[in-house]
Amino acid sequence: MENMQSESVSLSWRLTSASGRRLRAVLPVMWAMLIVVGAAFQAFGQKDSDAPTALVNFVVLKEDNGKPVRNAAVILHPVNGKGKQERGGLELKTNQDGKTSFDGVPVGPMRVQVIAPGFQTYGEDFDVKLGKLDVTIRMKRPKGQYSIYDDQAVEKKDDPKDVKKDAPATSTDAKRPRSRR
Repeated sequence: MENMQSESVSLSWRLTSASGRRLRAVLPVMWAMLIVVGAAFQAFGQKDSDAPTALVNFVVLKEDNGKPVRNAAVILHPVNGKGKQERGGLELKTNQDGKTSFDGVPVGPMRVQVIAPGFQTYGEDFDVKLGKLDVTIRMKRPKGQYSIYDDQAVEKKDDPKDVKKDAPATSTDAKRPRSRR
């Protein structure tokens, strides 16, 4: 029995050592493949790491009093040559002074959208040039909505100027029974 155990131990040791040698032979090939795949992902993930960039500073203020708008979302979207918004982008938040900035904005056309609660959404396209761009945005309060159902849009039929005091009621109005609705 002891002899059988020692044979199984030595047999398993030989298998382990043989598979270890195979693993050691394959390991450099696996590392090389991993490095190549990682480099490929990095190359496809970045559009052009050497592309020129610029520093863009934003100041978001209230139009009516010039005070800063804090915690406003400043969203940057790249724009292609046809003027269409591309995928991707960047979202920044303003501080208590209404300021935010980003160093690394790609040079070229950029669509800027600013969203803040209690204000109209702002949007404009800018041409970012190499260097530095300072942008001041004045946010407007929302205006009243137009409705066809407002009293100003409809002429009033019950205007007291149009009613004649001495005019008798028509006979058809007096004979109609009242409906219960």
